[in-house]
This record gives sequence, structure tokens and C-alpha cells, in this order.
Amino acid sequence: MAGAIASRMSFSSLKRKQPKTFTVRIITMDAEMEFNCEVKWKGKDLFDLVCRTLGLRETWFFGLQYTVKDTIAWLKMDKKVLDHDVPKEEPVTFHFLAKFYPENVEEELVQDITQHLFFLQVKKQILDEKVYCPPEASVLLASYAVQAKYGDYDASVHKRGFLAEEELLPKRVINLYQMTPEMWEERITAWHAEHRGRTRDEAEMEYLKIAQELEMYGVNYFLIRNKKGTELLLGVDALGLHIYDPENRLTPKTSFPWNEIRNISYSDKEFTIKPLDKKIDVFKFNSSKLRVNKLILQLCIGNHDLFMRRRKADSLEVQQMKAQAREEKARKQMERQRLAREKQLREEAERTRDELERRLLQLKEEAQMANDALMRSEETADLLAEKAQITEEEAKLLAQKAAEAEQEMQRIKATAIRSEEEKRLMEQKVLETEMLAIKMAEESERRAKEAEQLKQDLQEARESERRAKQKLLEITSKTAYTQAAGTSSSSVPPVDVPSFSILGDSLPYDFKDTDMKRLSMEIEKEKVEYMEKSRHLQEQLNELKTEIESLKLKERESAMDIMHENAGSKQNTIKKLTLQSTQCRVAFFEEL
Repeated sequence: MAGAIASRMSFSSLKRKQPKTFTVRIITMDAEMEFNCEVKWKGKDLFDLVCRTLGLRETWFFGLQYTVKDTIAWLKMDKKVLDHDVPKEEPVTFHFLAKFYPENVEEELVQDITQHLFFLQVKKQILDEKVYCPPEASVLLASYAVQAKYGDYDASVHKRGFLAEEELLPKRVINLYQMTPEMWEERITAWHAEHRGRTRDEAEMEYLKIAQELEMYGVNYFLIRNKKGTELLLGVDALGLHIYDPENRLTPKTSFPWNEIRNISYSDKEFTIKPLDKKIDVFKFNSSKLRVNKLILQLCIGNHDLFMRRRKADSLEVQQMKAQAREEKARKQMERQRLAREKQLREEAERTRDELERRLLQLKEEAQMANDALMRSEETADLLAEKAQITEEEAKLLAQKAAEAEQEMQRIKATAIRSEEEKRLMEQKVLETEMLAIKMAEESERRAKEAEQLKQDLQEARESERRAKQKLLEITSKTAYTQAAGTSSSSVPPVDVPSFSILGDSLPYDFKDTDMKRLSMEIEKEKVEYMEKSRHLQEQLNELKTEIESLKLKERESAMDIMHENAGSKQNTIKKLTLQSTQCRVAFFEEL
């Protein structure tokens, strides 16, 4: 009895100790995950779990986003998950997205997973037209997206129409030109073919390097009013705060970099910005909702922290990550070189094999031709021999007839008749007989010469037959040698079996200083090549723009298309705006 009571108490206490859980669904740019979370978990607990699952270490760029009454919000790290104003139906859904953007993607994005998540998010923003992208740049970005997904262009694999189901261009760009999907694919494929040799990571990085130059890249826009009540747009990004006309999100009217701002705060719907220069008065603006103020403040604090962090020495963690990334890059580069060498050897082996097979086929054809020539020579020799024999017999017969005619002439002379008439007749007959004998002699001589000539032709035909047999013997010996070479070349591994003994089975992963120096030199070389490629790229973009300009439907141009024609580069615009003093820019903002 006591044991049963103790057992029930133990079960009850265990039941009480079990934490209550709820289901959370996390949606990333390319996957969905579900987790069981404890009720007491804070936002950081869930966020860290997601990052560990993804293998992500550059966590400072990302956050968990949800929607509250048509306004986006981000999960706070120090607040319980269920204390947020999130739907209480399970599973509770959050989107794992980039919250802050780097100033320079190539320098700041270290991990491949970080780069991939940024690539997917920026690509979606461009395709959804949340970030404006000019048509010619859209085609170039699409070609890098194709390279990242499909790898090197192969005409035998990537047939016409292989991009038919892909979403690669904003609908605005497609509708702006009188171009068929096949025409767009042709231009995208032409650039795709030029990206040969780039890995997925490299293609995605090139995509981001181009995208970060777009005017709306990484900017969060909020509708505000200044002191005079003028409606304006506030843009918050990695560089600072920018003020826009609501009709023009491309070119800011004025800007305030983070290094000029000392403090940001809000009270209800009023936002207060304190410049670093204490002599300058604060400037204020109003937003539409309290929730929007909270979001603006979060983005300002996070972007300002990252802005200052970039201008300090890297933390130990970042230094380790960058060192690992450099080693991984060197390892991948060596692996690519090894694979390239193996591919080159395979291709050379295939070319050698094809050449040997072609040569063997050629020798077989030559042997067949020689054999046919030999057979024809033998037939010709037989015909000539038969003709010579006939001619010789005819010559003998003519000689015999000539002898008989001579005998007949002698008999006629011996038995000449007594009368003069008979004598005359006999003389005439003798003359005719002599003429016939001469003709017979000439014909006999001609036949004899022809028989001699046929004998010579027979000798030449037999000599040709001997040479043909000798050539056939030589070709047969060459064929045997080529077949032996072909047999030895068959030891070269086929294309689908990459087993070469040039490199060892394993690759060393410890890199010496010489490896790092060599890698540094290669990186410098790549920078020079990149500058040259950038110039070439700009020329290509201008060529494409000129090429498709005639197909543009002017009546379908959006306001942003027209504004982009007059807008300068993003960096130059901000530099020009910040040349004025902070006080002048504050006064300008308040007078808008």
C-alpha cells in the first residue's frame, strides 16, 4: 500500500516537472522547420536553436520576423517568445530573414550559408520588385542565378527552353519590352556561358556584389512627417538615415550617416535624433504608429552597432571564422585545380583514344583500298597475259602466211607461162603477191612489236602487284601496332571513373605560410582581373541596353524607370549629400 502511494506521488511529481511546450514553425528562404519550444523560452533560446540547426555563426545579420496587424516585427532576444504579440495558434510561425545588411558583402559575409541565405533573400526582393533593378542589370543577375543553380553552360545539356519554367526577371522588365521568352533566354544564356568555371558560391557572391549597388538594396522605408507636417520617407540602412520624397525611393533628398548621430529615441509617435555635434539642435519627426517607432528604433540600434563594429578590429570569433574561410577557400581552390587537372587528363585521354580510333579506321580503309588495288592489278595482269598470248599466236600465223606467200611467189616465177600475156598476167600477179607479202611482213612486224609491248606491260603489272602486296603487308603491320597502342590506351580510365595516380588519395589540410602568401598573391591578381572584368561588364551592360532599347514600350515605363535614368550611383549620391554640414542638412530636412 505504501509502495503504491509512493509510486503515485513519484509519477505526479514527474508530471509536474515536465515543461510545457508549444510548436514553432520556422520558414527560411529555402526550407521549413518545426521545433518544440518550452513555454519559458526567450527569443534568444529559439533563435540560437535555429542558428545551430542551420550551422550559422554570423548570427548578427539575422532575426525572426512575424507580422502584427499588417506591420512587420522582429522577435526580441530578451523577451519570452509567447510574451510577444504573436498568434497563439500552433504552430507559431516565424520567418528567419536577414534583418541587417553588410556594407560590403565580399568582405563581411564569411560563411557560405550566410552568403546563400542573403542571395536567396535579395533575389526574391528583386523579383518581387521590392528592390528596383534596371533591365540590363536584371539580365546579368539572372545569368549568375542560372550559373549558381545549373553550373557551367553545356549546349548539349542546356537545350533551348531549359529556362522556360524559371522565374529569373521581374515582371516589370518582361512587360516593358516586346521580347519573347526565347529572346530573354537567349540573352541570359549568352552571359551564362561567360561564367564558366564559377562555383555556386562564387556565382552567388557576384550576384550580391552587383545587387548591393542598387539604390534600394538593404533600405527599410517608413512613412514619416517632419515638423512642418510634410510627408516624407525615412530610409534606414547600413550607412545611416536617408530622407526621400514619397514618390522617389531611389535618390534621397538628404542623408545622415551613423557617425554623425549620437542618440535616437522616441516618445509615443515622435522620434528624436540627437546629432553628434552637441551645438546642433535635435531634429524630430513623427511616424504613423507606435509599433513602427519600435521597429525603426530596433533597426537604427542594430545598424549603428554594426556600423561601429565594422570600423573596429575584428573580434576573435570573426578572426577565427575568416581564417577558417581562407583555409577553406584555399582547400577548395586546390581541389578545383586537382579536379581540373583530372578533367584535363581525361579529356586528353579521350582525345588520344579518339585519334587512335580514327587512325585505326583510316589504316583499315587504306588496307581495303590497297587490297582492292591488288585485286584489280591481278585482274589486269591476267587480261594482259591473255592478250599477249593471242597477239603472239596471231603474229606466228601471219609469219606462216607470209612464208606461204613467198613460196607461192617462187612457184609462180618458176612456172611462168610462155606467152607474153601470161607473162604480163603473171608479173601483175607477182607484183600483187609481193605487195601482199610486204603488207604481211609489216603486219607481222607490227604484231611482234605489240606482243613485245604487252610482255613489258605484263612485267609492269606483275611489278605493281608485287608493290601492292608489299604495301598491304606494311599496312597490316601498322594496323597491328595501332591496335596494340589502342589496347594500351584502353587502360586510361573512362570519363565516369575519375581515378588518376598523379595525385595522392588524400589532400593535406594544413597550409603553410608559403600557401597563404601564394593565396594572397592570387587574391591580388583576382582583384586586378575583377577591375578589368568590371570595365568589360559595364561595356556589356551598355551594349545590351542599346540593343533592347528599340524594343522598349515607352508607354509602359514606370516612374522608377524614368527616375533611374537620371539617378547617379548609390555611393556617389550619399557622398554628395553629406558634403554639407550636419546643421545645414537638419535645417533642410525641417524645411521640406
